Amino acid sequence: MLQLTEVKLPLDHPESDLRDAILGKLAIPADQLIRFEIRRRGYDARKRAKIALIYTLDVEVRNEAAVLRRLRGDRHVAPAPDLAYRFVARAPAGCQSRPVVVGAGPCGLLAALVLAQMGFRPLLLERGKAVRERTRDTWGLWRKGELNPESNVQFGEGGAGTFSDGKLYSQIKDPLHHGRKVLEEFVKAGAPPEILYVSKPHIGTFKLVSMVERMRASIEGLGGEIRFQSRVVDVEIEAGRIRAVILADGARILADHVILALGHSARDTFRMLAERGVHIEPKPFSVGLRIEHPQSLIDHCRFGEQAGNPALGAADYKLVYHAGNGRTAYSFCMCPGGTVVAATSEPGRVVTNGMSQYSRNERNANAAIVVGITPEDFPGDVKANPLAGMDFQRHWEEEAFRAGGGTYAAPAQKVGDFLAGRASTGPGSVLPSYTPGVRWTDLSHCLPDYVIATIREALPAFDKQIKGFAMDDAVLTGVETRTSSPIRLTRGEDYQSLNTRGLYPAGEGAGYAGGILSAAVDGIKVAEAVALSMVSDGQ
Repeated sequence: MLQLTEVKLPLDHPESDLRDAILGKLAIPADQLIRFEIRRRGYDARKRAKIALIYTLDVEVRNEAAVLRRLRGDRHVAPAPDLAYRFVARAPAGCQSRPVVVGAGPCGLLAALVLAQMGFRPLLLERGKAVRERTRDTWGLWRKGELNPESNVQFGEGGAGTFSDGKLYSQIKDPLHHGRKVLEEFVKAGAPPEILYVSKPHIGTFKLVSMVERMRASIEGLGGEIRFQSRVVDVEIEAGRIRAVILADGARILADHVILALGHSARDTFRMLAERGVHIEPKPFSVGLRIEHPQSLIDHCRFGEQAGNPALGAADYKLVYHAGNGRTAYSFCMCPGGTVVAATSEPGRVVTNGMSQYSRNERNANAAIVVGITPEDFPGDVKANPLAGMDFQRHWEEEAFRAGGGTYAAPAQKVGDFLAGRASTGPGSVLPSYTPGVRWTDLSHCLPDYVIATIREALPAFDKQIKGFAMDDAVLTGVETRTSSPIRLTRGEDYQSLNTRGLYPAGEGAGYAGGILSAAVDGIKVAEAVALSMVSDGQ
């Protein structure tokens, strides 16, 4: 199999052009081409008048060796990489010990699935509810302002990524193509096959719900077990090794291989682990505000006359600005054609996030505009309190709750008023999408002064890249604080905690991932480490 890269074709080209491009590039007659497959499809929109699709193609031809010799030196023609996933181990016959996975987000689900596929019959513990029950609870907050602290955007089957844009791309290094394994499992579970080749694949919440259910069924069908509403409240550690986990209902589960796939909002669990002496370090993250524009404005700025072309879909953006105060502002978790959603998991706090459905056809585009925060910004002594970043997040979430009127409404402000330093009294042409509603106010009291100053400086700069970005009526909604985990459950090269053997921190909550794909990939890596350890131990 050969791989052709950077095959450029017009935006609305007929399907036959792909075949013709392959024949032309390889300079072979049609009867020498056996088959081809799209490996990746993106677009080049640098010239809005001549937007082109860019393909990477896997091609099977006759006399492949001869074609490679003839095109030796052409960097766009090479042997196709082997993307097949290979299991690192199999459970020994009669294996009695079961690995425990804590958390059923993308990291925990993929860890449990791969362990089950290797025959290890994992036990997956999830503090929240099954995904459909959890969805009803989440809508209870969005529609009625009623928060269930154990079943919400952050907690429950599928993890925080279930209520998001469902982005499935990442910038992680992935030499073993674990990301391909993740995408293939998602397609088996019902995701659109196009996620295997489009450059920025996404799924959307509604599709994710049914996918998660099918993955659960696969785990159970392979001998795994999933228990919902099973919050881990304690761990037993003896001589530096994990021995058991304790659940909120008092159940004690013996375990000497435990994967902690907690997610970035498991704050009570972080505190429990710190109290038990598990090694934890504070880490940087970012905080800021959600911004909303008409999606049509973003489409026109990015695609010009091609805005609305089905091959392009709703336009996204990625922006970075280095401010005069030394801080950096950047766009985060951009959701084309989506909505701003309530994402708190604790009473008396307001947190925002973005979400899109697969169609991405809502009227507004939204993204977080966030500013980097380091442990030096946290209150108190971070050496004495590695959870200081968590306390920092909570403080500003409480400020947002108060500014929103104490009802889980979010504080909001028009961009023009934000830049002018005056409170907003109502919406303009852009209507906020956040539910259960917004309260118009002055957002300058909802984040640290240096964050507000950085965003105020960044918005006009972003307007030079996307005309209209700083439009007066664009809406800012606060606050975005859960961009990533405020801590790192530090692990060694064997993926185990630095000071607690058998404990495997994983995914976003442990500080080793950011987003669905990278978290799922980390889950696979940690599952492999657990499998190898169990085989080595003769379990």
